[in-house]
Formats: sequence, C-alpha cells, structure tokens
Amino acid sequence: MAPAALEREDKERDAAFKQALHGKTAEGRAGFTAMLGKDHKAQKEAVDEYFKHWDNKPHTTETEETREARRAEYATLTRHYYNLATDLYEYGWSQSFHFCRFSKGEPFRQAIARHEHYLALKMGIQEGQRVLDVGCGVGGPAREIVKFTGCNTVGLNNNDYQIERATKYAKQEKLDHKLSFVKGDFMQMSFPDNSFDAVYAIEATVHAPSLEGIYTEIFRVLKPGGVFGVYEWLMKDAYNNDDPHHREIRLGIEEGDGISNMEKIEVALAAIKAAGFELELNEDMADRPDEYPWYWPLSGELKYMQSIWDFPTLVRMTHIGRGIAHRFVGCLETIGLAPRGTQKTADSLAKAADCLVAGGREKLFTPMYLMVARKPKA
Repeated sequence: MAPAALEREDKERDAAFKQALHGKTAEGRAGFTAMLGKDHKAQKEAVDEYFKHWDNKPHTTETEETREARRAEYATLTRHYYNLATDLYEYGWSQSFHFCRFSKGEPFRQAIARHEHYLALKMGIQEGQRVLDVGCGVGGPAREIVKFTGCNTVGLNNNDYQIERATKYAKQEKLDHKLSFVKGDFMQMSFPDNSFDAVYAIEATVHAPSLEGIYTEIFRVLKPGGVFGVYEWLMKDAYNNDDPHHREIRLGIEEGDGISNMEKIEVALAAIKAAGFELELNEDMADRPDEYPWYWPLSGELKYMQSIWDFPTLVRMTHIGRGIAHRFVGCLETIGLAPRGTQKTADSLAKAADCLVAGGREKLFTPMYLMVARKPKA
C-alpha cells in the first residue's frame, strides 16, 4: 500500500478523545465498572463513527467500494472499536485478547498462556533480546512472554486507553523495567530501521488494510537475521466470497471485531514473501486434531469446561449469559447509568461470536494461522 493511502496520525487528538471518553476509568477496575464511568457524549461519537461502516449495509449488497472505505479508515475504525470493546473483552474473556488451542484437563488461562509460549518457542526469543509486540492490547501476551523468555519488550498500540491499562498492569506485576508501551500506527511506525531482534503479532495484524503493507513495515524495523512470528486471522481455502452464507460469516466477524479487510490464507503467504521475508514455518493451528476446538468457549457448551475456575469466564459466553448481559446493559442504558451504544456494541460482539463459531465449525475461518519468517542477514 502506498504511504499516501495511510491515515494521518494525530496523537494529540487521540489522547484528548481518550480523556474525554474514558476519564480515569483505566485506573480502576475493568469490565462493567469501567463501562459505567464513560462519558455519554463521547461514547455516542465513538459508536456513530464505528458503526457507520456497518449500519444499513447488508452482506447481500456488499461492494468493493464499501470494503475500500473501511480500509481507508482502518486506524480510526480499529481505535474506536477498542474504545468500545476493551472493557467488554476484559469482562468476558481475559487480558489476552486471543484464541488458543486446548488440551483435555487444561484450564482456560493456562491454555491461553501456552499458546503465547508456543509462539515464543517457535520464534526462538531469547533473554535480553529487544522484541516488539505489534498490536499489544492491554499487554497480557507481552507480560507472559517477558516472564517466559526474559526478553525486553515494547508494545505498540494505536489506542490510548489500552496503553494506559497495559502500563498499569505491567507496574502491578513489577515488569515495567522490561516492558514499555508506545502509541502508534503499525502501518507507519516511528521506530528506526533495524530496531528489534524479534517482532510478533497475536491476532492483531488482521486490523491492517493490507497484509503486505504491515509485513513490509515489520520487515523494516527488524534487524537483519531477525525473526517475525504471527498468529493471523484468515479465511480458509473453502471460503467462497460469492456464497452469501460464507460472506455473512466473514462480515459478522469483521463487524464485531473491528476488521476492515480480512483475507484468505493464500494472500497472507504471498504477502509475507513479497515483504522480503524467508518463510520458515507456516501451519493452520486450528487444523490440529484437538478434542476441544479453539472456538468452544464462544459456543457456550459447558460440557467442555476444564476447571471450576473456568466457569465465570465461560458462563458469560453462553447464550443464556449473553442474554442476561444484553438485558442488564439495556436496563442500565434505559435508566441512564450506561452510555448509549453500550448494548449495541455488546450485541455486535455476540453476533461476531456466533459467526466465529460458524466459521470454525464449517472450516471457513482460522484465528491462528501461524507463520514464522526471518529477515535475511544480507
């Protein structure tokens, strides 16, 4: 993607909007408590700005022009998505905003950590290396990988609220001497060439308007001989964009997860090679013959529960749990305690959950296409 097509960064504007919307909620508890502290006017602005890409645009009439409009505003779309969704993510999932594989008898949080450890292992991240986490969220994976490897990590994020929460959590775990966070657009990073020994992204680069564009920028900031590892969200070979059912699944995932443009596996493989990388490993981890599928927490099937400690997280993902949350949030909006648009956001996340499960069951989508690639030394 040509630089002229990228959105212009305005960090002062973004910081001011963060303060207007979130106030001091990043300093307190996450989840519903944080949601109730949002500024109602700023919340409405975020909701309107985000959902303009989806409202009154049914999947049956999707055009290349509507997709291009989303790609053109990828940074604003992603930033407002996480302004709206971060508290709901922390309430319903964890501080690591990603999926994972599950083994029988393995608690949810342990499986999440193992998925992060596996990426670090395959990349060969070593103690003391300077590592970049692209799209770091609230820093859950970064904290785990720092503890697992002893590396020094910089987390890059275009959402000020998430950076504030990530910084708070790193200090709480006394990791702030090895872990820092930077505001920035991953399509136009401020880091000099050849800055990092390793770069990873966990389900984050799907927010880019162009996979070749983001992979090329990652290639630039890596040192020669450095390694890049990614779990990528991709549509699988069976996906047919001319099939209305398939397209409805993709659009449901994109709308509910802040994605401007999701691609197929073949596009990602071509993009990473076009960026200049030497591909060392690629595998769809969702195709492993696991007894417990990656999407089961979203399916609401409690028969898969591995530990009593999983119950609070998993019950929120059931249809009953989502229904209770829907009515609760609706009541809070009606009486003016929750900002308008909170329920709409929650409903969009629920729709995405159903589409993710359908995409997983029908082998149309993967959230964990693993690629490990290296920047040549010469």
